[in-house]
Parts: sequence; structure tokens; C-alpha cells
Amino acid sequence: MNTLNEQDKDSPLREDTRLLGRILGDTVRSQEGEAVFGLIEKIRKTSIRFHRDEDFAARNELEGLLDDLSREDTIHVVRAFSYFSHLSNIAEDQHHIRRSRLHLRAGSTPREGSVAHALDLADAAKVPREKVRDFFENALISPVLTAHPTEVQRKSILTCQLRIAELLDNRDRIQMTPDELAQSEEDIRRAVLVLWETRMLRPSKLSVTDEVANGLSFYGYTFLREVPRLYARLEDILASHDDKWKDTELPEILRMGSWIGGDRDGNPFVTADVLRKTLRMQSQVAFSFYLDELYRLSAGISLSSALVQMSDELKALADAYPSRSSHGEDELYRRALRGVYARVHATTCLLAGTPLNRAPDFPAEPYANAEALLADLDIVHRSLVDNGTADLAHGRLRMLRRAVRVFGFHLAAIDVRQNSDVHERTVAELLAVARPGTDYLALDEEGRIALLLEELGTPRVLSSPAITYSEETEGEMAIFRAVAEGHRLLGPACIPHAIISKTDGVSDMLELGVLLKEVGLLSPHEQKLAINIVPLFETIGDLQNAAGIMDRLMSTPLYKQLLASRKSTQECMLGYSDSNKDGGFLTSGWELYKAEIELVSVFRKHDIRLRLFHGRGGSVGRGGGPSYQAILAQPGGAVQAQIRMTEQGEVIASKYSNPEVGRRNLEVLVAATMEATLLAHPDAAPRPEYLQAMDELSDHAFKAFRNLVYETEGFEQYFWESTVISEIANLNIGSRPASRKKSTAIEDLRAIPWVFSWAQSRVMLPGWYGFGSAVNAYIEKHGQSGLELLQAMHKEWSFFATQLSNMDMVLAKSDMAIASRYAALVKDEALRNAIFPRIKGEWEKTVEALLAITGHAELLDGNPLLKRSIRNRFPYLDPLNHVQVELLHRFRDGNTDDRVRRGVLLSINGIAGGLRNSG
Repeated sequence: MNTLNEQDKDSPLREDTRLLGRILGDTVRSQEGEAVFGLIEKIRKTSIRFHRDEDFAARNELEGLLDDLSREDTIHVVRAFSYFSHLSNIAEDQHHIRRSRLHLRAGSTPREGSVAHALDLADAAKVPREKVRDFFENALISPVLTAHPTEVQRKSILTCQLRIAELLDNRDRIQMTPDELAQSEEDIRRAVLVLWETRMLRPSKLSVTDEVANGLSFYGYTFLREVPRLYARLEDILASHDDKWKDTELPEILRMGSWIGGDRDGNPFVTADVLRKTLRMQSQVAFSFYLDELYRLSAGISLSSALVQMSDELKALADAYPSRSSHGEDELYRRALRGVYARVHATTCLLAGTPLNRAPDFPAEPYANAEALLADLDIVHRSLVDNGTADLAHGRLRMLRRAVRVFGFHLAAIDVRQNSDVHERTVAELLAVARPGTDYLALDEEGRIALLLEELGTPRVLSSPAITYSEETEGEMAIFRAVAEGHRLLGPACIPHAIISKTDGVSDMLELGVLLKEVGLLSPHEQKLAINIVPLFETIGDLQNAAGIMDRLMSTPLYKQLLASRKSTQECMLGYSDSNKDGGFLTSGWELYKAEIELVSVFRKHDIRLRLFHGRGGSVGRGGGPSYQAILAQPGGAVQAQIRMTEQGEVIASKYSNPEVGRRNLEVLVAATMEATLLAHPDAAPRPEYLQAMDELSDHAFKAFRNLVYETEGFEQYFWESTVISEIANLNIGSRPASRKKSTAIEDLRAIPWVFSWAQSRVMLPGWYGFGSAVNAYIEKHGQSGLELLQAMHKEWSFFATQLSNMDMVLAKSDMAIASRYAALVKDEALRNAIFPRIKGEWEKTVEALLAITGHAELLDGNPLLKRSIRNRFPYLDPLNHVQVELLHRFRDGNTDDRVRRGVLLSINGIAGGLRNSG
């Protein structure tokens, strides 16, 4: 068993890394031969020597080794270093788990990011207990899983890695004998062998339902068990903190969401049939879990009515179902739970298809809804609690009851999303047919609003089953009919949100309202809305106009009345990705912050609760970074006990594939939302000079970014030739195209592959470009006092500190020497020499400015854990970048050898795994 020496806290990490590295090396030797192993070892040691000693002779030696690789050896090297990175990640994750457990075992003060810590902070701030209770009565915290067009890891590879992580974890948990340690190592060897011989690349492109299945795997890994455990932990902490919480169950404050199977913005493969199949697949996962738990529960509660009292309602529930034999007549709990099992099985057959779970002992009627199932489980719970056997109610039954309350029959809330342009064209066609002579597209915004409000005020529908509409309109109406059908079968919680991409006017919101009315999801007569209409503000201009749009919309009596049916709550989604691609890292962050301040003010004016949905990616260039700091950095009043956040790509696997880590990450979301809601942060009113300074910095950064990306002649060509963007299209990693249109324009490119491509080339441009120029211009105008103000902002304002912390991480993962090799892929020498020196110069200015503001000597001095992680990981990452460049040269020069193409795609996979948050 690994033990933690306080004098060297990282020694167990080094031990695990060496163990996994040694086993991988042995595997390479046994499978590929001594010569391949020797080559890989030489490359590994040379790369480590360069990074450890900054030995540039070692770098030259490394480049020589990599340049001379044969095609077969290139594949071996790419695979070996990719798996070195993956195994290092496993060791690092295990070390975080180990440190967390040690902290808990030591009985130390609650750690930052825990609910216990948030309660301690609330007590220290003298927050009234009633306010804490009010938070939990009204809270909604929802991580939303999304399909990621650059998520490169196959589920089979992830399964292998989870097995290795489990075996490594057992060595920490169990005090092993020497024989057991040897057996453990043999088990790890077998798991690494399976990993090495498992295909890293997909043979074909993912379908949407493949993506759904991948997303659902995390419910088996983590969510179905760990979400109920988190609720139990929260209830126990609150009960020890406040007597009024004793014997009280929390409302459903944490719910899972998903875009997978419902996000059709630019994805023609998301259809009504796909949405229906997604709902069935989700239900199958929930029902299968319930059936397994009910089977185990009935087997475990064999109490006899001859020995213990049972409630009359429990007896009635048991008597409603036949006994398996006369020997079990007195085992009423078992009989009742077998009856519940039979009904859940029947419900599964009705809503999701025949389950793989064992068949029930007798037929039974299906449940009408999840509430009916919960009512039966509550009968069992009350009987156990009221008759001296409460301990049995607080085990598996407690977790199952909570799971049913949280996941229902639908498992996760699916959002449907579409671009406003599509809604606009659909409404225009419906109006043109139903009201001949109506040219909706020719109307100005005011004319559109008036016409849409008129339609929303009447129960008359526009569409007719006797008319054949365009393929686009038919497809949109089919989607909304599938949503209405889902509501009827599974309840409104299955699809509670409809999101409008590229919202830039009130008419965009009202158009969706008209489409919802067509299928009965909006009722003018009852003034009732069955689904949330959610605008997505994602460009710089949209963010600047967001508050005005919402002010106008909520000033409309009809819409205000519809909101009353949604508990007077309006959700707004903020897009981090496209705003970054539109205006750069600093301007995007600042415009998002200002938009939130203005939205808070407008919603307060209209007495409507604002819920913000943050469309963050994994990378800093798409709003990524630690969730805890991101939530606390929100402006005062922006987190009103409710928040939704997207979880994307490799971030989902790193956060939620391990159950223990997953539960901790979910608790962090709850704790951060508590703190941001309950505590009076000084950020609620930043000093006016801070706001003015940010305005100036943002203006300068915006100009620098736009000048490079959108105003420099040839930049589009430079981007496509100096990154792997064109090769990404050939990697079978997602169902959605990389661009919204068939063009190479930066404007049409999706933000995710834009960021991913810059990460692969180690430029990381979207996460920092423009900051150096902005700071230099600011200090040139304001002198030393300007620098001192920026330093004060970093110390006192969490928004600014978080921006700089995220940028610090991105800059540390970038490497201009490696980036220069990618620049050499650009065939036009004049273009290459015109652009790369600008990028490198801005990088140098940005690093210098960041260190001057933070007072650090080196990047990541303020984050030693991440600094250590990067130091350990990069000797395995740099060879992959070098090999990738060489392979790109060959591939683009017309080499048709499939090993070259496969090597490029394998290197993309390996670099993404090593960077961890690249897309």
C-alpha cells in the first residue's frame, strides 16, 4: 500500500508513474520487440533530459531521432507516447484522490469547494439560517453533457483506462501482502496489455446515437450512484449543522442535463427519430438501474412479519401481488418489492423496449409516471422507519428513492437547440401558406414582433397536415412533435428547454413561441408554456444587446404572463466559444461579465428570476478552467441559487469517469453556487476604476485580435496550413461537421475545432492573444500607476484574477519553438514570415505582461500542482508534436501510405490526451 510521507508528498505519484511506465515499457518490448523498445526508451530519456536540464544538444538529438523514423516505427512511437501520457494522467488523478482522502482521514477543516466549507463561510459571514434554507428550497444546479466534435477518445480505450485506474486505486485502499502486491501488478500488466492492443482510432465516423451511448456510459460509471450519495452527504451535513434539517429530505437541487441527441444547430443528423431514440436510450439506462437495485433490495430485506411490525399500507402493497411460494408469505417487504419490480419491468417494456434484466415472477400493470413508483417506495420507507428498522431505510432504499426523484423515467433533461435563422424560415413558410400574401422575411423587427404577438394570442394553428412543406420546415415541425410526444410519455422534465442559437432580437424568441404553439407546448388560452424558451447570446454584438432584448421581451404582457407559468424564471444562455472566436479571449470574458451585470439589473426591474446557462468548453479559449473559481468570479447577483453549465469533451471523462472524483466535482458545483448566492462578495460592486481599466484593456485586445484574425490578408490560409484543422475532418470523432457551411472562412468555422487546432500546434492562440498588446498600450498611457492598478485588480478582483489564472495555464501549455515547426508547414514563405513572428511577438509580450501583473518569476508559480503536472507530462508530449509535423509534411506532399494518414490521426489523439483540456 502506498503511504504518504509528508516530507515528500509527491513520492507516491512518482512511484505510480514509474510503475505504469515500466509496465508499458515491458509491454512494448514483449509485443513489438527489443529494438522498438530501445528506440522508444532512447527518445523518452532524451526528451526528459532536454526538459529537465534545458539541454539544447538533447533537443537536437531528439529531433534527429524523430526525423529518421521509419513509417512503422513512427506508429510505434506515436502509440507509446500517447499511452505514456494517458497512464501519467491516471497516476496523477489517483494522486489527487489520495490527497483528498488523506485530508478527510486527518479530520482537517473542510476543504475549499466542499459544502461543509461553504456552510462554515456562511456562518462566519453571519448568513441567517433561513437564508441557507431558502437557497436549498430554490436551488437548481445542472451540469449539461454535450457531444464534442473533437472528443477523440474511444469508449473502449476509456474502459481500459478505468480498469487500470481501479487496480491502482486498490493498491491505495487495501493493505496488501507481498503476494497480493505481486498479483496486483500482474493484473495491471494484463490491463495495460489490453490497452496496448486495443485500436485507438474509430474505423468509421460516430453517429448521433453513438454519441448518446458514449454520454450514457458516464451514468453507469458515476451519476446513477454518486448523485444519490451526494444528496445523502448533503442531508447529513445539513442535519448536523441545523436541527431543522433533521429527518428532512432535500428537494432536487442537482439535476443532470444533456444536449446529445437534441442539439441540431448545424447538425443535420439530429432528427425527430434520433430524438425519440435518444429518449428511449436514456429511459433504458434509468429503468435498468432501477430493476437491478430493486432486485438486490428485495433479496436483502427478508424481514418476517412474525418478528417485526409492518405498516398497514405496506401490507396492502404486498397483498396486491402474488407470493412466489407459501414459504415467503410472511416476508412482506420482499413481496412488495417484487411487485414493484414487476411494475417497473412492465413500464420499461412500454416506454423503452424489453429490458435485459431478469423477467419478473408475474405480470403487472406499468406505472403511470415516476411519482407513482416513488409513492410505492415511500410506503416501504415509512414502514421501515416507523417500526424500528430505520437503518434499513437509510441504505440502498434511500439511494434508490433519491435516484427515482432525480432521474425519473427520463434520466436526464434533454435540451433541443436550433439556429434562429432556421426558426425564422420555418415561421415564414407557415405564415405564407396560412396567410397568403404574408412576406414575413420582408418585415422589419417591429413588424415581425407585432405579427408574432398576434399569432401567439390566438389558439389557431398555422400548419395543416394536408399541406406538404419544405424539407426544412417538415423537419423542424417533426422535432417539436417529438418533444410534445416525449412530454406525454415521460413527463415535461424529459425536454424542459428549447434553446435559440444566434439570438439577436425579440422576434427570435417569439418565433420559437409560435412553433411551440403549433404542437400544444404553448397554450394561449391557458397562458401556459410547457417548455423554457432560452436565448443564446454568443457573439460580442449579441452579448452587448442581450439586456436590451430581454428588457423589451419582458415588457411584453403576453410573454410576462407565459413566464408566470414557468415560476417567473427566465433562463439566458451565454456563449463563451463564439464570443471568443469573434473578439478574442479578454474581450469575450469582459463582454460576458458586463452582459451579466446588465441582465441582473433588467431582471430585477421586471421582478423575474434570472437563471444563467454558461456555455463553457473544456479549453480556456472556450470559457474553460476550474468551475469553482469560474462560478465565484461571476458578478454579484448573477448566481441566484440557480446555474447551468455545459460539460464538454475530454473534460467529461476527466471529471466523471471516476466515481469518487465525479462526486467531488458535483459537490464543487453545489458549494460554489452556495457561496456565490449566499455570501456578500466584494465583487458585487467592483471599483469604478477597475471597470474603466477593463474597458480600455478590452478595446486594445479586441483590436489586436481582430487585426490578426480577420484583417490580415492570408491569415485564413495560414491557419488551415499551420494547424491540423483539415485533418480533423478525417478523424472519426463526432457527428457534427467542423464548419457550419462548406467554406474555409474563420467566421463559418465552429469554435471547438478552431480552439482544438491551435491547441494541437501548441500555440493556444484563442486563450491569450491580444492581452500583451492591451497591457502595453494601457501602461504606455497610464505609466507606473497603470501597472499598479492592474496589480491591485489581480489581488482584489476575482474576475480579473480568474482570467489571468486561466491564461497562465494556457501560456504554460504553449511552446513557440514547437509552434514554429507547425508554421513551417505554410508553403508561402512570405505569408509564414508575415504572421508567425507576430504571433510569437504577442506571446512574448503577453507572458511579460502576465508576470509583471502577478509578480511571479515564472508561469504557474501560483499553481505549483499544475506546474508539476505539466513538467511531468511534456517530455511525453513534445515527441508527439514533432512526429505530427513530420507526418503532416509527408501527408500533404501526397504520400498515400495509410500508415502516414493513421499516424497523423493517432498523433492528434495522443496530443489531445496529453493536454487534457484542448477543445
